[in-house]
Amino acid sequence: MNAPFVEVIDRAALQARVTELGREITISMVEDDPVVVGVLKGSVPFLTDLTRHLPLTIEIDFLNLTRFGREGRVSIAMDLSVSVEDRSVLIVEDIVDTGLTLATLRKMLFARGASSVSTVALLDKSTRRIVDVPVEHRGFEVGDEFLLGYGMDWQGRYRNVPSIWAVMDLSVLTSDPDAFGQHAFRQIDRSAG
Repeated sequence: MNAPFVEVIDRAALQARVTELGREITISMVEDDPVVVGVLKGSVPFLTDLTRHLPLTIEIDFLNLTRFGREGRVSIAMDLSVSVEDRSVLIVEDIVDTGLTLATLRKMLFARGASSVSTVALLDKSTRRIVDVPVEHRGFEVGDEFLLGYGMDWQGRYRNVPSIWAVMDLSVLTSDPDAFGQHAFRQIDRSAG
C-alpha cells in the first residue's frame, strides 16, 4: 500500500537551500534599506529562516491577501504598516502557482512607488502558471501535489511541520485531518531520536 503522505523536502535540504537563497539575495540587493514583505500566513517559517541570512539593514513587514472567484480577484485583508515609496521591496512567498496573486501584488507595490520589486518563493509550481510573473529567486520547483508543512497548511493546521510533505491521497486527509499529524510527527520523532 502506498503511503498517503510522503516527505518531499526534508529539514536539512530546506535549511541548506534557504541559506543559499539568502546569499543569492544579498548579492542582488542594491539598496541599503529594503523592505522584506512576508505574505501571510504561509511565508512565516520561510521568512523567519531566510531573513537570518540577509543583511541587518532590512525592514520586515507583512500583508495578508485573499483571492476569490474564478477571476482570481485579490483583496487586501491586512495591509503593510510601512511605506514602500522609493524603496526596494522583496516579496517573500511560500508558494507561487497560477501567478495571479503575485502579479496583483507586484503591480500594487509599484503603484505605491516602490523603486524595485523582486520575489523569492520557497516553492514554484510553474506548470500551473496562468499569468507570466517574474520569480527572481526560487527555492524548489515542485509538481502539482497538495503540500503541507513549513508554512503550508490544511485548514490552518500543520504550518509548524519542519519539512514539506506531499499529500498523495487527499481523501485520507479530508476524512481524518489528524492522520497527517500522526504520520508526520511520528517520522519527525524517528529522525530526531
